[in-house]
Amino acid sequence: MTLQAMIVSHDWQEVSVLECILNSLHITVDVHSDVDRARAQLAKSKVDAIIVDRDLSGTDQLIEHLPSSNSSVPLLLLHGTGRRSRADATFFFEKPVSVEDAVRTLSATRSLMLDGRLRYQRHSIDVPVSLSVGSKKKITAHAINVSRGGIGIHGPHMSELRGSFTVCFRLPGVKTRVEAQGELAWASRNGRAGIRFLEVPEQLERRMQMWLEKRYFAN
Repeated sequence: MTLQAMIVSHDWQEVSVLECILNSLHITVDVHSDVDRARAQLAKSKVDAIIVDRDLSGTDQLIEHLPSSNSSVPLLLLHGTGRRSRADATFFFEKPVSVEDAVRTLSATRSLMLDGRLRYQRHSIDVPVSLSVGSKKKITAHAINVSRGGIGIHGPHMSELRGSFTVCFRLPGVKTRVEAQGELAWASRNGRAGIRFLEVPEQLERRMQMWLEKRYFAN
């Protein structure tokens, strides 16, 4: 899978700079100089970042009425003469675009784009998992998928889990064991359950992030 950005601008000199940098970051780009066409695409598909040229007529309405499916993605505004009327924009570009500033800003944007993709992305796994409840009770189950926020499992007595507990398992291809605090998010009658991570050590969280990124781009 790849990350996807949209540029809405009629300034092809600035677009060429941004598009070149985005492509070097392995981000595919759709460019629209027509606001109506950009709005139509956003209404039917989700992108990971939106760059809007405020000097293009009609972009005020485009920004104010972004579809809900795209409302949480990074919004970058391209403008001349210091025009910064959108307080919740993620980043601003001044014209003419500086290559150095664009590389720095778009690199940071890529991290936000990837974070948004991985936040709810689940990857299938097939490994044993143990749940330690208190100091004595331990439940053995099987992990079927994992995300940054939790893990899907299958096993007996899932609906009986109460409060917080320790979740232990190994990611495929990783020697370090994942050990985190979790709680039951949901459970079904057929033994499936979702575990929400409550606390993951920072170093382990980074390793999980790297593992998830590698699996994401391998698909």
